[in-house]
Amino acid sequence: MHANQSLQDVLIILAAAVLVVPIFQRLRSSPVLGYLVAGTLIGPAGMAIVSDVHGVTVLANFGVVFLLFTIGLELSIERLKAIRLHVFGLGGLQVILTAALFYLGARWLGQPREAAAILAGGLALSSTAIVLQILVERGELSTRHGRLSFAVLLLQDLAVVPLLTLVPLLAAGGTRLAGALGIAALKAIGVLVIIVVVGRLILRPALRVVAAAKSPELFTSVTLLVVLSVGYLTELAGLSMALGAFLAGLLIAETEFRHQVEGDIQPFRGILLALFFMTVGMTIDLGLIVGQAPLVLALVAALVLGKAVVTGLLCRAFGFPFAVAAHVGLSLGQGGEFAFVLFSLAMTVGVLSPATGQLMLAVVALSMALTPFLMAAGRLLAKALSPRIVPAELRRLEGDARDFKGHVIIAGFGRVGQTIARLLDAQRLPYMAFDLEPSRVAEGRARGLPIYYGDASRAEVLRAAGIDRARAAVVTLDQPQAAERAVEAIRRLCPMLDIHARARDHEHQVHLRASGATHVVPEMMEGSLRLGGLLLRSLGRSSEEVAEVLEEFRVEAYAKLTNLIPPKPDPAPTTSPEERKRGAR
Repeated sequence: MHANQSLQDVLIILAAAVLVVPIFQRLRSSPVLGYLVAGTLIGPAGMAIVSDVHGVTVLANFGVVFLLFTIGLELSIERLKAIRLHVFGLGGLQVILTAALFYLGARWLGQPREAAAILAGGLALSSTAIVLQILVERGELSTRHGRLSFAVLLLQDLAVVPLLTLVPLLAAGGTRLAGALGIAALKAIGVLVIIVVVGRLILRPALRVVAAAKSPELFTSVTLLVVLSVGYLTELAGLSMALGAFLAGLLIAETEFRHQVEGDIQPFRGILLALFFMTVGMTIDLGLIVGQAPLVLALVAALVLGKAVVTGLLCRAFGFPFAVAAHVGLSLGQGGEFAFVLFSLAMTVGVLSPATGQLMLAVVALSMALTPFLMAAGRLLAKALSPRIVPAELRRLEGDARDFKGHVIIAGFGRVGQTIARLLDAQRLPYMAFDLEPSRVAEGRARGLPIYYGDASRAEVLRAAGIDRARAAVVTLDQPQAAERAVEAIRRLCPMLDIHARARDHEHQVHLRASGATHVVPEMMEGSLRLGGLLLRSLGRSSEEVAEVLEEFRVEAYAKLTNLIPPKPDPAPTTSPEERKRGAR
């Protein structure tokens, strides 16, 4: 009976997601918010369709495990070493200073020292699952604010170990506290070292043996075994399963099987993450929030403001601009999923009173539900705080552009933008490039390149660059929304100008065309055609045959883009081929 009830609950949750999430996608809102709202509606505090939240949560927590695993796959141990200063420096200070601030606040509100310590530690943690999912959705994980947010979240996951160790010690009176924390930390470090060393030695050979069997089912099973085994070992050491899964991802990222593994794990991650976000929505106690609305809202505001200010100031202290600091601060302003574990354990052993614990669980859950709005506010604030070109710089830009006519405007000077610039240089064609990465601009200027710091979506920058005299514009920006804004701005100023844009995928391609781009080149399609052409040449086809085939495919793909609503197919012929031939004569 219990198994049937659990299955029924899972089916209800999936049905709610199918109904609610498309509405939020149509509103161009994050699916995460849709999952949270759906969970609140069907949970105990809503329509109470699902009452056994704990049973579903056990399954849903694996969504966070697989999310961290895929993040690990996209990194590597070498890349992780490159951000160690931000992980241990910025992340460590963020946890310590935020916890100290909340400890003082809890003591001021009359909480005992033990309860204040647990509250401070739990509230210092942010939501790894929600923040990373939104960063991945928006393609922002590789940006500066994305990398910083990830570094801080990674350290927070490590901080869970001493915090969970602290709870029973405080319940017992806090004796031998330093020794117990030291032993727990050494045990955790030992397990991490063993996993990394042993994993590097045996993982690649083991995966090669499995791959040689040529059984997709076996390969997927071994992948799941690796993820869950490493997660189980880290959990035994007092760490989270999610951190173990992240380590497993890092180790597999160093092998040649990373892309196959990522494809195998993707369906599990998506479904289980949806379950996780919905169970978070189910924990939101609407009755408590409504009954103590002023107190709950005040505590949520204090939580978000306190964390945003501390995190933002630390980012500034580490040399990052105001725009990035504000974006990271607001992105990490919510409470996290590990606070549920910590506060529940503290209530069980008597460190937190049930009334205080339930109140803080409601505060954390509500702050997590606000995460999509906080991150959207962070983007807006970052845009407002982004350094704008001052009049003197505009005059210099206008002066440099005065001699330019028939030039090309390049928006974005990353890998693709630099390649285009080299092509133009080789043909002795003039160009002016813009980028918002100060170090990239400084390096280009030092090499004598015509690159300027500026936002290509701002009319004053485009006018100063002589957009009205330009022959064409190329938009190569990494972030889809930034690329669309740049295309729209250029099209408003120059309705007849040729605008060439780079798209990440088909959906981005459609949006760029709708924004006004003349030609859009999708990276994935062109790469596929190039690879297919090389394959056909190796199979003996002539250059002319290959060029003809590729052009046919290219025309067909771009026709699909132009005709967003495909034309109706011709009605089935009612005459025979012989009759049609006679008619043609």
